[in-house]
Amino acid sequence: MKKSKETDLGHDSIGRLLFRLAVPAVTAQLVNMLYNIVDRMYIGHIEGIGAAALTGVGVTFPIIMIISAFSALIGMGGAPRASIKMGQGDYDGAEETLGNCFIVLVGISVVLTAVFLAFRRPLLLMFGASEATLPYADEYLAIYVCGTIFVQISLGMNYFISSQGYATAGMLTVLIGAVTNIALDPIFIFTFGMGVRGAALATVISQAVSAVWVMIFLIRKSRLRVRPKYFRVRKNIILPALALGVSPFIMQSTESLLNIAFNSSLQTYGGDLAVGAMTILSSLMQILNMPLMGITQGAQPIISFNYGAQNTDRVRKAFKLCILCTVGYSTLFWLLAMLIPGTLVSIFNSDPELMNITVWAMRIYFATVLLMGLQTGCQQTFIAIGQAKSSLFLALLRKIILLIPLIYILPNFFTDKVFAVFLAEPISDTIAVLCTVSLFTYQFRKILAQMESRKKEPTPPTAA
Repeated sequence: MKKSKETDLGHDSIGRLLFRLAVPAVTAQLVNMLYNIVDRMYIGHIEGIGAAALTGVGVTFPIIMIISAFSALIGMGGAPRASIKMGQGDYDGAEETLGNCFIVLVGISVVLTAVFLAFRRPLLLMFGASEATLPYADEYLAIYVCGTIFVQISLGMNYFISSQGYATAGMLTVLIGAVTNIALDPIFIFTFGMGVRGAALATVISQAVSAVWVMIFLIRKSRLRVRPKYFRVRKNIILPALALGVSPFIMQSTESLLNIAFNSSLQTYGGDLAVGAMTILSSLMQILNMPLMGITQGAQPIISFNYGAQNTDRVRKAFKLCILCTVGYSTLFWLLAMLIPGTLVSIFNSDPELMNITVWAMRIYFATVLLMGLQTGCQQTFIAIGQAKSSLFLALLRKIILLIPLIYILPNFFTDKVFAVFLAEPISDTIAVLCTVSLFTYQFRKILAQMESRKKEPTPPTAA
């Protein structure tokens, strides 16, 4: 299938395809990460209030992740199904999936905006805001939430751009917005003296620019186009997409629950300083996760298309190369976290007390992070081949079944309660990876064997 002169998902070399699709996807993920990271870098260096303001913005992270998670629920659930339909030659079905997902995203945006505007202050207090940090958290979130529809469209619809093989266009979606954000942040924060509110406003404007770009591309330029005739939501289209999207939704939304658990526990045992350290560590975890997601997003169109086309050899080769890349990157990140933690922390803040506790916590929190390449690669491949139940179980396992309970259980067994909270991360990561690799090895071999047996079945004779 030729989508452009550079992308043939069914025949081009797997290595060249993954490079062409993953490099822009990784770049897009890194740039997308800058939406929040750049805000925190600037906010953390506001004279006099940097540490408190940074902690306050960190408390908003669970709500920001919930908003992003809904875009993943629809986009990451619908895009692989559209790719599979394209591999089967059903382009009308792929466009109907796109149209249904778009209109559902718009509806979700309206609901989320109303809910978070109405209940933001009690939610922020529940998520770990203190008397000192609540004003900054509230200022940031009140503006950010107003741009929810731009987040849903720019993130959710961009998955459909990438899933068609338009990796460069997908990269441009976030690159355009991020460059806008980086340019506007210092102007609004420092030049106009808006502080935290300026950071939020810059982010909303940049997301709006990205959303406009996405819609222009999907209406005028892409192979699959947003068409009003497909805005009528059909159960047989949207429910399978939702089922597949539940896994990435849980992966992202549970980051919110995870931050609530971490922040509330750390506030109890270590105060604002420990919560500030967690804010920096969660930012660094994004630096790990975003490229991993970019690599798997680059592999997803290849795996999904060839799965739909029943090409087992290409599915297998694409997965192996994807795993090689994800494991290599997570290992490199682990080495940096162990060898130069102070350099990484200094990106976000220069307060001596906050730096000391964060450097100490980093070596605990990221102790087994090199294993995350296996976790992400296997879990995202399940999504790429439409295995909703397996991907859902793995999404629940690491965070809901293991990590969140451990955050509250481990402090009962250690004198140093803060150490125990951070220790929950490497313990849950290790157990989850062992379970994921075992399940994936069994299931993936079984699925490929079934595909091979179907290919060997004789074709029924055509009636005369």
